[in-house]
Amino acid sequence: MNGTDSTGGTDEVWEVVERLTARLEAHSTLPAEQRRILQILKITEEAGEVAEAVIGATGQNPRKGHSHTWDDVRAEVCDVIVTAMVALARLTPEARRVFAAHLAKVAARDLPPAG
Repeated sequence: MNGTDSTGGTDEVWEVVERLTARLEAHSTLPAEQRRILQILKITEEAGEVAEAVIGATGQNPRKGHSHTWDDVRAEVCDVIVTAMVALARLTPEARRVFAAHLAKVAARDLPPAG
C-alpha cells in the first residue's frame, strides 16, 4: 500500500493512530509516565480478549460453548494491533519511523531477499 491509499494505507493508519493518541492524552489527568505504563498494560488486556475469543470460537469453555466467531477473533487481534500502535505513539513522537525501522530489521532478519 502506498501513503495515499484511501482504504487503510500506511499514512492513513498512522494518522488515525495519532488522532486516537491525542484524544487519549487530552482526556487523561495522569502523569505522562503513568499514561504510558497503563497503555502498555492495555495491550495485555486486549491480548486476553483475543484468547477469550479463540476459546469461544473453538467452543472450549464447557459452560459457554461456542460464544465467539472467528470474525470476533480477527476483530480482537485488530484491537491488539491498534492498542500497540497507540502505545508506541505514546512512547515516542517518532512512532512511524521507529516502527518502520523495526519492521525493516525484522524483514531483513527473517525474510529471504525479494526477487
